[in-house]
Amino acid sequence: MAIRPELKPDLACEEAMTGSAPRSVVILGATGSIGKSTADIVVGARGALKVTAVAGGRDPIALARVARDLGAGFAALADPAGYAELKEALAGTGIKPAAGRAAVIEAALHPADIVMAAIVGTAGVEPTFAALAAGRTVALANKECLVCAGAAFIRKAASLGTQLLPVDSEHNAIFQALGAADHDTVEKITLTASGGPFRTWSAEAIAKATPEEALKHPNWSMGQKVTIDSASLMNKGLELIEAHHIFGIEPERLDVVVHPQSIVHGLVAFRDGSVIAGLAAPDMRVPIAHCLFYPRRLKTAARRLDLASIGQLTFEQPDFQRFPALRVALECLRIGRGLPTVLNAANEVAVEAFLARRISFHDITRLVELCCQTALRDGTAWEPLSVEEALAIDHMARERARALLAQPFASGMLTSR
Repeated sequence: MAIRPELKPDLACEEAMTGSAPRSVVILGATGSIGKSTADIVVGARGALKVTAVAGGRDPIALARVARDLGAGFAALADPAGYAELKEALAGTGIKPAAGRAAVIEAALHPADIVMAAIVGTAGVEPTFAALAAGRTVALANKECLVCAGAAFIRKAASLGTQLLPVDSEHNAIFQALGAADHDTVEKITLTASGGPFRTWSAEAIAKATPEEALKHPNWSMGQKVTIDSASLMNKGLELIEAHHIFGIEPERLDVVVHPQSIVHGLVAFRDGSVIAGLAAPDMRVPIAHCLFYPRRLKTAARRLDLASIGQLTFEQPDFQRFPALRVALECLRIGRGLPTVLNAANEVAVEAFLARRISFHDITRLVELCCQTALRDGTAWEPLSVEEALAIDHMARERARALLAQPFASGMLTSR
């Protein structure tokens, strides 16, 4: 597999487990849902983990609280406008405040055994790559890094011999199920999807869905962007692209199955007919703890799985007619080049517009598909060979998506396609 870490003893983790030296951690995206779950693991580890730096987006008070609670030495806010408030909130604590793009990268480069990369969206690409390029072990909770610039991340990890550990529950389940197996023995990798809040809705009802309805995920508590992506199944499409890079598996050996209970997170089918599945309660603290202490395992307060009480596990084929976002993502994965980068950028703009009630739920996919088709026609979907090139394609795709949104919808620009 492309990023399969060797199963060798990790001395820092070994010492942390015996109590002689805590494992140091940087948390990027500390105020988000993954960041909060990571903080729960840190507190529950009782000294086995030490946070050296945290980074957040736009909430200086929340970031200051996390920094104080976890005893971090450095706190970086992405939004420069919040610096004064962050500085005031940290006055007298000894925690150094900073703000802006360079500050977040500085946090990513802080001395640490492992960096939890949980900044949502393309905003997380640059600091995560900086951490990886500096030789840090990265626990990757930001799927956009690999969707946007997967080739660059994989090459850098391989050239440095650094570990890139998957935090997404689906990829973490696959990572554990694979073990030390040779990827040539893998027949198929299957990611599961809950189906989101609209799994049983008609296409007509889904098209009219409101942001409030789309944000009511039946199993997971996540940020708004990820929750909307889950409702459209775009999230599963992005995860397939991520799996392609993480495990070095071509699209033809990747699959999705809808599993409403969110208990089975991923399955690996081998050429001898064996299938190994990764199961866990729908609690992100499970994969987070696995990555933070890999290859060791620490007892946590994460939810335990009780199959008897669940009673049954069911599986369904995804419906590409009602959830066209998954189809579009699969097409981008198969075509390749820079289309996954365009897909991700246009989707971020479209989701933001939907949450602002500027477009309908169904228009999210229509806008994304139109941006991808246009990028193919005008040649702006070339294969990005670096993070810089990927971000340039991302910028062009965003500008195109915003320009399309600025046109009157009465013209039928989106609905006619």
